[in-house]
Order: sequence, then structure tokens, then C-alpha cells
Amino acid sequence: MRKNVSSRDLAVADPADVDAGEASTRETNTGEASTGEANAWEDSVGYSRAVRVGDTVWVAGTTATVGGEVTGVGDPYEQARIAFGIALTALRAAGLEVEDVVRTRMFVADIAHMAEIGRAHHELFDSIRPAATMVQVSGFAHRDHLVEIELDAHVASVGRRERLGS
Repeated sequence: MRKNVSSRDLAVADPADVDAGEASTRETNTGEASTGEANAWEDSVGYSRAVRVGDTVWVAGTTATVGGEVTGVGDPYEQARIAFGIALTALRAAGLEVEDVVRTRMFVADIAHMAEIGRAHHELFDSIRPAATMVQVSGFAHRDHLVEIELDAHVASVGRRERLGS
């Protein structure tokens, strides 16, 4: 079930309930499936929000941009929450769930926002504990973006998920 984002939707407690727009799935002649929200960036740059090959999905860099507008301006926690919600919507459209996430990447405008962005990550992934990276970058496509999220997910046909290390 997907829905379009409205201002009412942005107030949800669970970013998994947030949908960035109409998602579509395209299958290629190589057996890959790509998922994309209808947005000008995908068409002008030539990318998909998410690509699935077999049991693995990669979700492209995702910001808190809804309907062409940056949401949560000045609030790194809210931007991370919304970006994770959009990314998870794409992941679900590709057939996987939050429990299948094995790696997250958080690109941040200011590493001083680590605690707020980390809080949004923790709320979603505390029990899952994917491999995670947070790194400060010099800039984003829009000056109001504070964070950009990437997700990698995999569902194993055999075996089990293990957390390694401390």
C-alpha cells in the first residue's frame, strides 16, 4: 500500500509510513528491477530511486525532498526521518523490508548533527543493526539539505543474519 505524501503525512511517527510519491517498478531484459518515484532528478540525471538484482536492493541517495520542496529545513533529525521514510518506501516497492537492510550510509552537511541524525537511524535500526557509515560532505544539490541517505538490503535464501563485532 502506497500513498502520496501530504503535509498531514509528514507528521507521522513512523517514517516507514511516508511515501515520496507514485513509485513504479520497471523490469529490464537482464532480470533487474528498478523502482523510481516520479521526479525530475531521475529523468534528467538518468537514475532509479532503487534497483533490485536478485535478492539485493540498492536505494540511491535520498533526501527530505517531497513534491520538489525540501522538508524539515534546519532540522537534521526531521530531514533524516523523512529521507529514511522515502528510502524505505522505495525498498518496499522493490519487495524488501526494513529488516532486510544490511548497510546504511548517511552523508551529512555538518558532522555536529551526528546525534540528531543518529537518533533517527537508531529509531529504525536499533534491533537490526546494519553496517552503517556517517560522513560529512562539502555540499548537496540544494543548500537546505542537511542529510542524504543510502540503503542496501539483501534477503538471503539460506542461512541467517548475524551481527558481528561489538
